[in-house]
Amino acid sequence: MGLRINDIVHNFTAETDKGTITFHDWIGDSWAILFSHPKDFTPVCTTEFGAVAQLAAEWEKRNTKVIGLSVDGVAEHHDWKKDIEAFANAPAHFPIIADQDLAVSKQFDMLPAEAYLPDGRTAADSASVRSVFIISPDKKVQLIMTYPMSVGRNFAEVLRALDGLQATFGTPIATPANWTVGQDVIVSLALNDDQAREKFGEIDVKLPYLRTTALKA
Repeated sequence: MGLRINDIVHNFTAETDKGTITFHDWIGDSWAILFSHPKDFTPVCTTEFGAVAQLAAEWEKRNTKVIGLSVDGVAEHHDWKKDIEAFANAPAHFPIIADQDLAVSKQFDMLPAEAYLPDGRTAADSASVRSVFIISPDKKVQLIMTYPMSVGRNFAEVLRALDGLQATFGTPIATPANWTVGQDVIVSLALNDDQAREKFGEIDVKLPYLRTTALKA
């Protein structure tokens, strides 16, 4: 069975262009984002890796580690990083998992169990490896996104979702549609009005089931 929200993320040991990692140890006390790719030296993926590299300061500000995955080897990852950095005009310090045997991709349910990589493979052979997993410091999956081959991922949205997850983590609030940092949040229905006011102060009752409040810093 594939991973679902609030599942403990799989622990695994893998080779990366930064050396061998054990995933839970690598995460440590940080948030983590795993983003996967079907092949090195592919156009859409190069732009995506470049976007991640350009956001390095934003990930650090949010105590978040990022790690890529591609189904090629460590040597290819080292060479591809040169292209990524040249395209993005930014260093790509994050590791890339070398998932040549598809072990991690299958463990995370990004590919069917019988999937394999034929000789002379193309990105289409591992097209399902186009996922994003956001993981909290308790090693639980908080968000999963999967994209088709033809649509580049919007890492501004990944960053926005991360902000929402961190803002609501362990707190009885949620974020409304299109929420960004600084905007009001929704009070959980687990609290009645009096409990909500006691916890958050002023609330705005827009509907009996839709109450908002300012997000405290």
